[in-house]
Amino acid sequence: MTINPVATTAVTQEARYAKDQNAPGKTDKTNEPAEGTNEVRRAANPIVANQRRLNQQILEASANVSLAAGQQSQALLFRSAIEHINSLLEPELGANAIQSAATGQDNSAEATANRILSLSTAFYDSYAKQHPGEDPEKLARDFVSLIRGGFEKGYGEAKNILEGLKVFDGEVKSGVTKTYELVQQGYDNFLADKLAALDAQKTDKTGA
Repeated sequence: MTINPVATTAVTQEARYAKDQNAPGKTDKTNEPAEGTNEVRRAANPIVANQRRLNQQILEASANVSLAAGQQSQALLFRSAIEHINSLLEPELGANAIQSAATGQDNSAEATANRILSLSTAFYDSYAKQHPGEDPEKLARDFVSLIRGGFEKGYGEAKNILEGLKVFDGEVKSGVTKTYELVQQGYDNFLADKLAALDAQKTDKTGA
């Protein structure tokens, strides 16, 4: 925020104006009532008035930025999560493996979690091809660990941004937290399904 330097400038201008008013040669106004004279002088100073208006504009702009960030918290979380998942998949699948945007889409917790899950888990087969001959169970666990780690980094980054803007509370906090929990549960379910399928294959092969 740049509010403090501006406010300091306004105070400095006020001090200079007051000093000028008390400078030698000024008409003695000791017979005038003292109460309220400083406020009248400050209000009459156009520089101080302009600084006050600027301070108000800065405060209003900051509030608008925070409000917009709160309204777009799910989009922020989605973009941050996908970027970090992309960065972890890059060594295996190349740059920007996941291409997507959240603009204009349903940004509810459920919809955001579903998009993150569907986009990240869709690369399981491509990941598996990069590790031929590896134990299937280890492969599934490693893949989920990889994309989970990317998501958690993205969540942490989005949370820090929202906290910095002082909007990580109320509905914003509950919505982002719900998305986090839904994605984590989705990864658990994805891994459980993969492991169950592997167990079923082993059973079929042994005939047990």
